Amino acid sequence: MSREPLFKGLIIDENDRPVSTGVIGSDPCYIVNDAGFMRHILSDPIDLEILKSFGDQINGNEEFIADQTAKMLGQDDLFTHAIIENQLKNIDKKFGQVLQMGLPEETRVYLGMMGFKVVIDIHGEIIRVDQPAARSDEGEGGGDN
Repeated sequence: MSREPLFKGLIIDENDRPVSTGVIGSDPCYIVNDAGFMRHILSDPIDLEILKSFGDQINGNEEFIADQTAKMLGQDDLFTHAIIENQLKNIDKKFGQVLQMGLPEETRVYLGMMGFKVVIDIHGEIIRVDQPAARSDEGEGGGDN
């Protein structure tokens, strides 16, 4: 069974057209329509760059994320917190596994519903990543007074 691109259905081109997917041999690809010429671009480098951008957002916030995750799981104890935080600190080592295993379809659908999308050019360069922003209380009178 061949893999499919990790962010299938979430990639668009510079003209806001959905990018289709396919396979060359056993390599998953994004297919960009370049004025009728279908450019097949290997998906792994694009997917890895997107994953690294997620990792960059996690770096430095591992303790907070681990705390919130443990609370969401109902496992707000020291050991669960430590395990989650350790996994987050080593997240960059997991990217290869994510590429091989893929994202569940439900996850892709959820990301799309939340407004996540990636814009690439005809060469597969990422132009921008649009993702939902975390709710911020800054500027809403949420000070320490």
